[in-house]
Amino acid sequence: MEQARFGVAIEGDGFVLRPWRVQDLESLVRHANDEQVSRAVSDRFPYPYTREDGQAFLSGKVEDLSSQPVFAIEIDGEACGGIRARPGAGERACGAEFGYWLGRDHWGRGVMTRVVARFAPWAMRTLSLHRLYATVLDNNPASAAVLLRNGFVEEGTQRCAVIKRGRLHDLRVFARTRQALELDP
Repeated sequence: MEQARFGVAIEGDGFVLRPWRVQDLESLVRHANDEQVSRAVSDRFPYPYTREDGQAFLSGKVEDLSSQPVFAIEIDGEACGGIRARPGAGERACGAEFGYWLGRDHWGRGVMTRVVARFAPWAMRTLSLHRLYATVLDNNPASAAVLLRNGFVEEGTQRCAVIKRGRLHDLRVFARTRQALELDP
């Protein structure tokens, strides 16, 4: 049942969100193997990004591709980024953390703002969430702007929370609640 629920394609303005496919390997590696892309995402997203990294991801060894919504961002027929939601467990099952990335060829065009605008309400409805949140490294103002443009509220900063490439970073926390998305209860 889970696979069927997340086996959908979500169409947006100039993009499609859809499950990753084995055939995406070449485009995944081409867009992911970029230092500028990897500098502001989790270390689960390595740099350099190799074919082996792509194969591990597409086989479900990095992210659970079957029971969680983990989608490719397809533009002009090519997977060039990704977005996912990771639901909480136990008393935190009412919320999910989400994250996203996009190949540099598509930066500065408002793509990710439109992707988040389409994905956030879908994820909240589909997963029956009351809260969707993201953390953003302090050196990624573009990602913070995407969230703010989509009505996410900056809740605070986790100070000295991450070491990335030998440098200590703060994490900015952004969230949107079910009420703010104006979804049915």
